[in-house]
Amino acid sequence: MADNSFSDGAPSDSLEAAKDASATEKLTDQVMQNPQVLAALQERLDSVSHTPSSYIETLPKAVKRRINALKQLQVKCAHIEAKFYEEVHDLERKYAALYQPLFDKRREFVTGDVEPTDAESEWHSENEEEDKLAGDMKSKVVIAEKEAEAAEEPAPRGIPEFWFTIFRNVDMLSELVQEYDEPILKHLQDIKVKFSDPGQPMSFVLEFHFEPNDYFTNSVLTKTYKMKSEPDKADPFSFEGPEIVDCDGCTIDWKKGKNVTVKTIKKKQKHKGRGTVRTITKQVPNDSFFNFFSPLKASGDGESLDEDSEFTLASDFEIGHFFRERIVPRAVLYFTGEAIEDDDNFEEGEEGEEEELEGDEEGEEEDDADASLKKEPSQPSECKQQ
Repeated sequence: MADNSFSDGAPSDSLEAAKDASATEKLTDQVMQNPQVLAALQERLDSVSHTPSSYIETLPKAVKRRINALKQLQVKCAHIEAKFYEEVHDLERKYAALYQPLFDKRREFVTGDVEPTDAESEWHSENEEEDKLAGDMKSKVVIAEKEAEAAEEPAPRGIPEFWFTIFRNVDMLSELVQEYDEPILKHLQDIKVKFSDPGQPMSFVLEFHFEPNDYFTNSVLTKTYKMKSEPDKADPFSFEGPEIVDCDGCTIDWKKGKNVTVKTIKKKQKHKGRGTVRTITKQVPNDSFFNFFSPLKASGDGESLDEDSEFTLASDFEIGHFFRERIVPRAVLYFTGEAIEDDDNFEEGEEGEEEELEGDEEGEEEDDADASLKKEPSQPSECKQQ
C-alpha cells in the first residue's frame, strides 16, 4: 500500500523554503561585499559600542558605586550654584536702584519734561574730525540757508516715538505689532523693570508707562515673570541657573470700541423649524501686541501643553528676558540701531572663529556650546493682575 503521509505537499513547501533561504543568503553575500554598506554598518556598530552608557555598563560594580557617589556630589554642587544665583539676584536688585535715577532722567528727556544742558548733550562721534573738515569747506551761503531752514522747522517735544521706534527696529518685537497697534504704542513713554523684594520668590515685573490716550484708561500695563532658581528634584543635573517658569499679565481697561485684541464678526443663523435667517454679531480674538498682557499660563497640574502652546510660552519667556536684559538697559542704542548692529557683528564674529578653527584643526570633532538665558519683580498698583 502506498504511503500517503506526505500527500499534503510538505516536500514541495520545504523545497521552496530552501530556495528562499538560498536566495536570501546569496543576496546577503552580495550586500556584504559592498564596501559602502560595510562602512555604514561598521560606523553604526562603532557608535553603539562607544556610547557613554554602554561603557558605564561594562564597569565593575565597585566603580559604578563610586560614580554614584560623584553624582551625589554633583547634586550638592547644583544646590550651591542655586544659592549663587540667588545672591546674583540680590546684586541685580541693588544695582537696579543705582541705574534708576539715570533711567528716570532718560524718560524726562524722551518725554520733553526736561531739556538736557549743553554739557549733557555733548557727544563726540567717531567721524568728528571728518565732519569738522567737511563743515569748514561749506560756503557761507549754504550755512546761512541751513540756519534759515532750521529756524523754520518745528521744534518737537522730547524725542517723538522713541519707544515705538525701538519696537519697529527690533525684529522680535515688530513681528508682534499689528498696524492698528502702532497708534497706541506711540503713546508709550517708558518701560521699567522692577525686581522682587528681598525674601520674596524670585521674579521681575515689566512696567509699560503710557501717557493719557484714546484707547485705554490704564497709565501702566504690567507683565510679571515668575522665576525658579533651584534644581529640579526629578532631574537635578539639568539645572543651569534661574529660569522663567510662569508669567501673569494684567487687565487692560479698554475704552468703548477701542479694544484691538478682539474683532467683531457677523454670522448668519438659520432657524431649523421656520427656516428664517438672522444675523448675529460676535467677538473673536484678534492678533495684537497687547495680547502680550494676556499670556498663556504654564501648566501647573502636571499636564503637558501641546507643541504650539509650548512654543508660544517659550517665545513669551524669551521676549521677557529680552526686554529686561537688553531693551530697557540699552534703549537709546536700539533706537539708533547701534545695538542691533552690535548684535549682528557679534554673531558674525562667532561664525568666523568657527571657520578658523575648522581650518587649523581639520578633522577634529566640533563641540556645540549652548548658553541659556535665564533670570527676575514687584507688583505695581496701576494695573489689575489677571
